[in-house]
Amino acid sequence: MTGAGRFLPGSRPRRARGAALLTVLVFSMLSLLLALWSARTAWYAELVVGNDADYQRAFEAAQALLLDAELDIRAERADGRPCDHGGLPRAAAPGVCRSGGTARVPLENADLPAFLAALSAQPQRCMDALCAKRVGRQDIWNAPAAGAAARRAGEQDLFALIRGGTGARFGQYTGAQLGDAEHPAHPILAERAQAEAGGWYWIEVIPYIDSKPGLISNAPSQQLELVGLTPHVVYRITAVAFGRKPDTLVVLEQGYARPKRKD
Repeated sequence: MTGAGRFLPGSRPRRARGAALLTVLVFSMLSLLLALWSARTAWYAELVVGNDADYQRAFEAAQALLLDAELDIRAERADGRPCDHGGLPRAAAPGVCRSGGTARVPLENADLPAFLAALSAQPQRCMDALCAKRVGRQDIWNAPAAGAAARRAGEQDLFALIRGGTGARFGQYTGAQLGDAEHPAHPILAERAQAEAGGWYWIEVIPYIDSKPGLISNAPSQQLELVGLTPHVVYRITAVAFGRKPDTLVVLEQGYARPKRKD
């Protein structure tokens, strides 16, 4: 039965199905965009957290190298024992406690000129992680590479020092252990396969000079001996640690004065 007011069979259902399909497609695209935005946000957050964690690991490694260098300057083992205490052997392995012919900081002022001259004659002004004061820029991590027009005569750069193998690894002169079965080794300090990996430190031996005689004493050398600063030098320690990621590099510096112990 047909009437004047009836629609043709199947006309409205086809239009309804087309509108529903369009709605589903729009919501599907919006859901896809939302999922992509969420994935990108999560990836970026993970990248930031990963970079920060890698920097913190490298920072901790550089701090450990600074402490190890202080022990090296004081001629102490990692457990705090003096290297020559109580007739104990100076080293359990070559190099520890600067045995086996490695350079040592002079203990007397009279020996300093020849020692500093020997360091200055080295290609990198360093020998066995002991260095003469730098020439030119003091922030060697920002110094131009060799051959650059802005590089000054005799100037050093950080990566040339590293490639030259003039620095010291953690525990090299103190016998500090990297870890054991209960306490795994720090992954950065344990890295030794490549020069530009792991961590290094250098110790600059800088003569103490009182540029204003009246500032401390009219006889500065006597004043330095009074406070136990013998020989009359201060040390600048530079510690470098490479992270596990290619762009992570931490450089820490500190000054250190070693007063002579009085019995």
